[in-house]
Amino acid sequence: MKILNHGYCCPKSISWLLVAWGIVAMVSVCGAQDLSQRSGERTAALLGSVSPTESVTTGWHYGAYVDVGYIGNLNVPDSHLWRHRATAAHHNELSPNMGLAYVRKDAIVSSRWGMELGFQGGRDSEEFAFLVGERRVEGSDVLRHIHRANVSYLAPVGKGLTITAGLFNSLMGYESLYAKDNANYTRSWIADNSPYMMFGINAQYPVSDALTVTAFVVNSYYHLAHPNDHPSYGGRWIWKATPRFTLMQTLYAGPDQTDTSMEFWRLYGNQILEWKGDDVTIAASLDIGTERIASQSGNPRAFVMGGNLVVRWHVAGPWSAALRPEFYWDRNGRWTGAEQFVKAITSTVEYQLPYKWTNTIVRVEHRYDDSTGVGGGFFRNGEIRPGVAGLTPGQHLFLLGVLLSFDSP
Repeated sequence: MKILNHGYCCPKSISWLLVAWGIVAMVSVCGAQDLSQRSGERTAALLGSVSPTESVTTGWHYGAYVDVGYIGNLNVPDSHLWRHRATAAHHNELSPNMGLAYVRKDAIVSSRWGMELGFQGGRDSEEFAFLVGERRVEGSDVLRHIHRANVSYLAPVGKGLTITAGLFNSLMGYESLYAKDNANYTRSWIADNSPYMMFGINAQYPVSDALTVTAFVVNSYYHLAHPNDHPSYGGRWIWKATPRFTLMQTLYAGPDQTDTSMEFWRLYGNQILEWKGDDVTIAASLDIGTERIASQSGNPRAFVMGGNLVVRWHVAGPWSAALRPEFYWDRNGRWTGAEQFVKAITSTVEYQLPYKWTNTIVRVEHRYDDSTGVGGGFFRNGEIRPGVAGLTPGQHLFLLGVLLSFDSP
């Protein structure tokens, strides 16, 4: 398993390293005498960054979250599974998709040390940190239960340089692993095939009130994959062009195969545009990735591209609605495990019931996916022959999700 330079520890020691981050974080928090104010809530596009200029109310906060859903798949697959997906993947049965508990302290001017420590479980935590067929770190079945484990420090440099080390929220993507943070219950294809978390170190600096830049060094594309013993690199910029319009781009480069030559490095870019109105939020995402495959004859270049448009409308009171059309093209099957082109559209109706520190969200959702190509298709009822599952190009999903969350003020 990689650490933050070109030296590495053995895979089994990652669990001790993550636990050490958590212990250091807890000591840092418990040693702080002044309780600062918490940062305000942000959209999923900006998760993972803490700005020293945010309005705040308390130094630390804690919470818990439970996500239970029932997804009806009209194909009625014998396996009860959504082919090529990591989240909301168990169908036609009541599914405990996520349970989470955490404690967090923000790094701000009046109390410069911060931390995050949390643990999770549920079906959405089973396969979220790997691509199909990837070598995994030793102990990954235990490590997948760690939600966050990091320490941060707001250095008195210029406008404030925030350094975070450990396991932190991904600096790539608009959607979260946790359905409560998103407009829709199910995640998009680009969300499920890009990192939800990162393990390493990042440094964030607000160049101005409108522009924030971040650089990071991480162990690999997925934090529980172990393709080799070299780190990966990347950067992100967020530009608030107007009070309502934000642009963000994250670029990643690193070796994600056994052969670590630069000609086989993975290059990946995530671009996001977001417009926030009083009752309507519109966000567009476009991801592009590529790498040459060292293990295949001729070293063919794999290519992936995906995009979606999320429109969320606060209708009135506790009611909201969301629509997300999307596409995903995995030309060589490198990301999903099958050569396919997917088109999908998801529509969601939401009802929220907040009470003091708790919030209950009930979502009803319909989703249709269409997958074509050499390896395309979704599981259906019945087998082509013994041991070989039948496939069909289309898949209708109808679901009911109940999301219960508790967050301290």
